[in-house]
Amino acid sequence: MKYNFDEIVNRRGTYSIKWDGGDLIKKMGLTDRYDEETIPLFTADMDLPVPQALIDALHKTVDHRIFGYSIFPNEYFEAIQHWFKKRHDWDIKKEEIIYSPGTVHALNIAVRAFTNPGEGVIIQRPVYPPFSAVIKANGRELLNNALKCDEEGYYHIDFVDFEEKAKNENTKMFILCNPHNPTGRIFTKEELQQLSDICAQNNVLIVADEIHGDLIRRNQTFTPIAKVAENADHIISFTAINKTFNLAGLHCTNAIISNPKHRKTFTHVMGNHLPSPFTVSALISVYHDGEEWLEQLKEYIDGTMEWVAQFLAKHMPKVKVRIPEGTYIMWMDFSGYGLTPEEVHDRIYNKANVILEDGKMFGEEGLNYQRICIPSPRPMIKEAFERIAREFADQ
Repeated sequence: MKYNFDEIVNRRGTYSIKWDGGDLIKKMGLTDRYDEETIPLFTADMDLPVPQALIDALHKTVDHRIFGYSIFPNEYFEAIQHWFKKRHDWDIKKEEIIYSPGTVHALNIAVRAFTNPGEGVIIQRPVYPPFSAVIKANGRELLNNALKCDEEGYYHIDFVDFEEKAKNENTKMFILCNPHNPTGRIFTKEELQQLSDICAQNNVLIVADEIHGDLIRRNQTFTPIAKVAENADHIISFTAINKTFNLAGLHCTNAIISNPKHRKTFTHVMGNHLPSPFTVSALISVYHDGEEWLEQLKEYIDGTMEWVAQFLAKHMPKVKVRIPEGTYIMWMDFSGYGLTPEEVHDRIYNKANVILEDGKMFGEEGLNYQRICIPSPRPMIKEAFERIAREFADQ
């Protein structure tokens, strides 16, 4: 079937953080203004309808009328294996799949399970803020292997610095984000192989957040790091249906852990988590019948990103932006305006009444940047950028 992603679905009154959480958003310091005219584009979920097959599966679950304790049936694991073999040529064994109620939750478990207080964990800023948070909250040492941005806005790994940090005996873990949030990089097989080799040689565990791996641009290829490693015993990979199919509210991350000792340790620290019957039916549905919807979604996102890039080039040429290789995030550099980050924030959030995410949340490397999540109906995205452009017209 053909999906109409231009349709604006009213999400107010549905317990949505971005549409109903005005008081919370203000407390978080994202904006001083939040009202009925606010356009919130800061949260990495979609304002787009999910696949019809998923809706049908959830209706079937509801129609049963009983929602007791649930198990993971064989179909759950088979659906995961089927998806990753077909989409990414990745062979996953059933016993390697460990459920977690969320990716940030799983990151917390991994840090606590495989490192001790004071030990080092490498991340690559600018990066998703919870990476830093889970390291600091658990009393570990944050080691920043900052990505290097060239004049074209393309980010590269500083392998000299990475290897130096990995060789330190106190370094025990590297948290990889691929595709990278917020820069949109999809790291190449060669880059992933080099990261894997350095970590294996220095006994550094790789925890790979790969939850954006299905959301890639046309003509791009995503490769799970576990596929390129000669031996994946030093790798834990996180996958999820939440980003791909707009199911963050159903709390479904799966850790892929090939090392039996690491599986045992991870599950012991995490404890027992039973699934919701809605989570089970949702995953089975989308991994079996969600491809047609996903391909249409990717085309729509590609089109929106192309529109954004063209609009900025014409109306706000001082903003530097690249269409990312992966994710549904755009990472915009406002430094060309010569304004302070606070002045940029005020024009966008308070005057234009559009909520994005300040780049400083992703590390000091993002100080002059703004992150926008664009999987919303294109008319909404256009309205947001037209508002923002008006506030910068005097520059």
